[in-house]
Amino acid sequence: MLDLFQIGVDTNDDCKGLLPLIRIIRKGVFPIVQIGIPLILVILGTIDLGKAVISSDDKEVKAAQSRLIKRCIYAVAIFFVVTLVTILMSIIADNANDADVETGDWKACWTAAGAS
Repeated sequence: MLDLFQIGVDTNDDCKGLLPLIRIIRKGVFPIVQIGIPLILVILGTIDLGKAVISSDDKEVKAAQSRLIKRCIYAVAIFFVVTLVTILMSIIADNANDADVETGDWKACWTAAGAS
């Protein structure tokens, strides 16, 4: 976790000085989005269902079950968004044929941010 905030000399020329920012996104923001948000959705859905069960209202219990199922589906979708985006961007970078676009640079920068 300490390497997340270490801002030193950028030895990777592919990042053009943005390695610390890319590292924060890759090791800080993405894990929060990938794990934190789905966890919060499932916990909130469970709390809603618990309140409905305690109230003993069948109509409210069915509505809470429906909300919990939807939140679980959203949680799974959000969990896989980060992986899906990374895979798609890698495929695009590998298949880019335009010589003006240097896709290898950002891919190397992304790899360097994850490795360090």
